[in-house]
Amino acid sequence: MSSRRVLVVTHSGRPEAVTATEEAAAALSAAGFTPVLAGEDVPGMAFHDIELAMILGGDGTILRAAELARAAGVPLLGINLGHVGFLAESERDDIKEAVRRIAAGDYTVEERTTLQVQVQVPGRRDPVTGWALNEAALEKAEPARMVEVVLEVDDRPLSSFGCDGVVLATSTGSTAHAFSAGGPVVWPEVDSLIVVPLSAHALFARPLVVGPRSVIAVEVLTRSPSPAVLVCDGRRRIEVPAGSRVEVRRSPVPVRLARLTPAPFTDRLVNKFALPVVGWRGRATETPARDRGIGATRAPADED
Repeated sequence: MSSRRVLVVTHSGRPEAVTATEEAAAALSAAGFTPVLAGEDVPGMAFHDIELAMILGGDGTILRAAELARAAGVPLLGINLGHVGFLAESERDDIKEAVRRIAAGDYTVEERTTLQVQVQVPGRRDPVTGWALNEAALEKAEPARMVEVVLEVDDRPLSSFGCDGVVLATSTGSTAHAFSAGGPVVWPEVDSLIVVPLSAHALFARPLVVGPRSVIAVEVLTRSPSPAVLVCDGRRRIEVPAGSRVEVRRSPVPVRLARLTPAPFTDRLVNKFALPVVGWRGRATETPARDRGIGATRAPADED
């Protein structure tokens, strides 16, 4: 049995994922790896001597794998079986090529910032803690009512307003919940924290981008018509009653993502969102296709 072990995490409820898992396990075995298969629950011992985790699914499956692998520092390689798949590195048809690259050590590892979350609830001595790779979303708990909050940056109050909630995101999460709420797209290498109010009743409630050493706090006012709930990466839920205080800062523990190509983030945006680039001329010197990423090609220039 090989000493090189790869954890395979999959969306077990999808027939396509089951087929892809069988293909990945066979390819890993043929390349000399010992595949460690994991479904919805992964035993704690599964991360012993794990070289890498291969995730077969969409961004939700990758976020679940991050929840499992983050503390151990195991790199995650996503094979997209979902729709957009922003966190994924390869597509369904590239499984064998991805395994070949892993076997050869032909990949790099990026460290992505995560959020450290602390919720101080009235009457509770110790805060409730959590973390997030994409975002910590404070949302109203009662659909028919809004939540009243005051926003603080670096120990100074900024604004108070009624709203549906506030999304606190990383640069990685800027293309997830924060993006759908009207927040900016932030390149992953920009180490920042993003604040996006949701349907705020205020003149000043614009998205904010703050530095990596800043601390963001959102207090749910005692007069708030609705309590709130804090949802981390759409998976982990913390109740936030009126009078609570939520603090979010940069966590010292990142999530590690394996990368197979040096494709610029711009190409990832174009490919994932199918953005129109017809007519782009670019520089006179062509960039090799491999450096532009899988599937990225130069758009034809307009005729003079």
